Amino acid sequence: MNDWLRAYAPRHAPRVRLVCFPHAGGNASFYHSWHAHLPEHVELHAVQYPGRHDRVSEPLVRRMDEMADRAAKAIAPLARRGPVVLFGHSLGASVAHEVARRLAVRPAALVVSGRPAPDRLRDTAVHLADDDTLWAEMGRLGGTEQEALDHPVLRELTLPILRADYEVAETYQPPARERLPAPIMAFIGDRDVEVSEDEARAWSEYTRGGFRLAVFPGGHFYLVPRERDVVAALVRTCAPWGGDGP
Repeated sequence: MNDWLRAYAPRHAPRVRLVCFPHAGGNASFYHSWHAHLPEHVELHAVQYPGRHDRVSEPLVRRMDEMADRAAKAIAPLARRGPVVLFGHSLGASVAHEVARRLAVRPAALVVSGRPAPDRLRDTAVHLADDDTLWAEMGRLGGTEQEALDHPVLRELTLPILRADYEVAETYQPPARERLPAPIMAFIGDRDVEVSEDEARAWSEYTRGGFRLAVFPGGHFYLVPRERDVVAALVRTCAPWGGDGP
């Protein structure tokens, strides 16, 4: 088994593989329900970072280079078998971009969600804050039910993961601008305080394969209530390698 990838509803003969990277504090299961909206020619894979769920015994990763190097190594065999579209939300967008840079067989497309372009990232240090402040970030950004936020055991289990992921994001030093041959799409919520439209449009400077911006109703976790719309947009991105939508 590939420790880094979870295939939900594997396809018999997929024409394109969609690989999804979670946000800070997230895990592969965030994308589990997406497979129900995908056509038969698109196979869904979700990245499972170390230190959570079935990888709970593994040390957490705290630096982007290690995260991207190891993820790229795990995804490389998929890229050699056929077209791969990379999707990442928030922290996952930065990881997906760094993986795209590392793959010898470049992805067919990169889709970045809820994240400013690398040269427009904001300077924050949440990973150095106390536990209460760090946990409050979960509630501020949305995407987590209040019942979960109030659960003391879940808080105890999640805080180390969240802190490590924020450390990955906040210590990340993007390299000099490099234009990928693959097209880039940027997805944002129209009320997301974490990324402006200008910050998202700046991703256009990182591709020579074309750029598009899609704006959805909602905040930072717009993709939860807009799941069907987001997946439909991704299916259209995958269309050159499979044809019809779901």
